[in-house]
Amino acid sequence: MDQLSVEGVPFFFMVDFLMENVEVFTENELPDSGLFIDFKGFKNSSFQESPNKILELRSFPESMEQYRKGFDFVQRNLNFGNSYLANYTCKTEIETNFSLEEIFLFSKAKYKVLLKDRFVFFSPETFVEIIDDEVFTFPMKGTIDASKENAAEVLKNDVKEKAEHYTVVDLLRNDLSMVADEVKVNDFQRIDFIETKQKNLYAMSSEISGKLKPEFHHKIGSIMKTILPAGSILGAPKPKTMEIILEAENYDRGFYTGVCGWFDGKNLDSCVMIRFIEKENGKLFFKSGGGITHLSKLADEYQEMINKIYVPIL
Repeated sequence: MDQLSVEGVPFFFMVDFLMENVEVFTENELPDSGLFIDFKGFKNSSFQESPNKILELRSFPESMEQYRKGFDFVQRNLNFGNSYLANYTCKTEIETNFSLEEIFLFSKAKYKVLLKDRFVFFSPETFVEIIDDEVFTFPMKGTIDASKENAAEVLKNDVKEKAEHYTVVDLLRNDLSMVADEVKVNDFQRIDFIETKQKNLYAMSSEISGKLKPEFHHKIGSIMKTILPAGSILGAPKPKTMEIILEAENYDRGFYTGVCGWFDGKNLDSCVMIRFIEKENGKLFFKSGGGITHLSKLADEYQEMINKIYVPIL
């Protein structure tokens, strides 16, 4: 990745959650890769107006008692002071009348990627953008059902959600400081509306920026190696929280909550690989979760995990 970015060669990359698998495709290699990408600055798929059928989606989440086992383990570690925030996730079987390809074509999202016959995701969350050696990150943490009364204000003022968001913003600000100078928070606790057929949501995000240190200019690989895994889908502090998550979760995340991006030869746009559906042995599984703090309540976190099982096709 460093070599390609130094040479100014456009490429697409994917890094899995544990940073064990890194896949890189130059623009010329993409047609034979089985990868289809729809970013604001790059697309290699044809646009589809609307489907000729109505989306049907059924999910079969684990019981609250099953969820409680991982939740309680995370909470014990939080109470011991081993972590301040841990992003606990689950894998839920789903059934839908749409194929992975149709979900990719017709869903509405800021970032969409399909790896044929393996997975599709439709992510609202930017990881980092690099524009003329200025780097931006947009941590997204905190969601609420938009149908609740005064939902946006409730989200913005919820003690638990605020604590979670403050922690992630601080973590990402520190991460960015490893590769950039003059790091600052430009926009704090912005509320975004996410519209879906199943349930509309509000999500809270912030914007942080800095100027790349000279040694990281045109070094996309080195930047990613330094700041991954993404703090918003891991927690803080990173090393110990990773240990907690790996013990609490009873499945492998794979590329879910990893990061992918498009380098156009000069600038970078990348996203966190969330809102993720994976195909395994002919079945579909939706991976979702949320940040757990010492203020978290079991029923609320369980419901948030379920709320995030949606497909943004209206």
